[in-house]
Amino acid sequence: MRILVFQHIPVEHPGVFRDFFAADGHSWQAVELDAFEEIPDLGQFDVLWVMGGPMDTWQEEEYPWLVKEKQAIREAVLERGMPFLGFCLGAQLLADALGGEVGVMPTPEVGVMSVSLTGDGRNDPLFQGFDQKIQCLQWHSYRVHRMPVGGRALCESDLCSVQAFAVGDTAYGIQYHVEQTPQTVPEWGDVPAYREALEQTLGPGALEALEREVAKHLPQFNTDAERLYRNFLSQCTTASTSTS
Repeated sequence: MRILVFQHIPVEHPGVFRDFFAADGHSWQAVELDAFEEIPDLGQFDVLWVMGGPMDTWQEEEYPWLVKEKQAIREAVLERGMPFLGFCLGAQLLADALGGEVGVMPTPEVGVMSVSLTGDGRNDPLFQGFDQKIQCLQWHSYRVHRMPVGGRALCESDLCSVQAFAVGDTAYGIQYHVEQTPQTVPEWGDVPAYREALEQTLGPGALEALEREVAKHLPQFNTDAERLYRNFLSQCTTASTSTS
């Protein structure tokens, strides 16, 4: 497969998924939107992945490239039927681009936490083989308040009712993080907006404690990431076969 990746900051990349891409022989190209790199012709690619970032979906004046990015997401999902997988900001952009609504959370979610599968989530191919409760890394202050028309919530938490959602058969948004490597937490801790959210939520000096906690859970995080990745690709293949 040819995978197009939208990035919004250099340290928010596909992480451990890069290992899976390489092992399976899939090619991928990153477009660093915050560096004003141009979005290529979507027809050259099979899948669109959208990663996280410190900006918010509504900050189009500060980050004017968000306008073109949302247009590209609409084209990919609605016009081309391209499989889509978005994480954190990427999930929020999917919701926003397709007519949903994103807003601030009363209490941010930061740290190693858990999400629960909804009824739709238990029946969705993306979460085949997952337990009812999934431990994960959270690091966000905004959430999807209202899904696009036809959206289905697949995971939820006490503070965020849309931790994962689907639109159609192959467009997915994941609010939490599964892509982490041993470098993820220290790299993200160097981003001022991320460190501020971390310390406001967990207190001064929380970065080192979070790094230790993520390291403890990293083998399971990586196992879950590979399961999610393979379920996603399997669903893409199934959907493609059923429409051909």
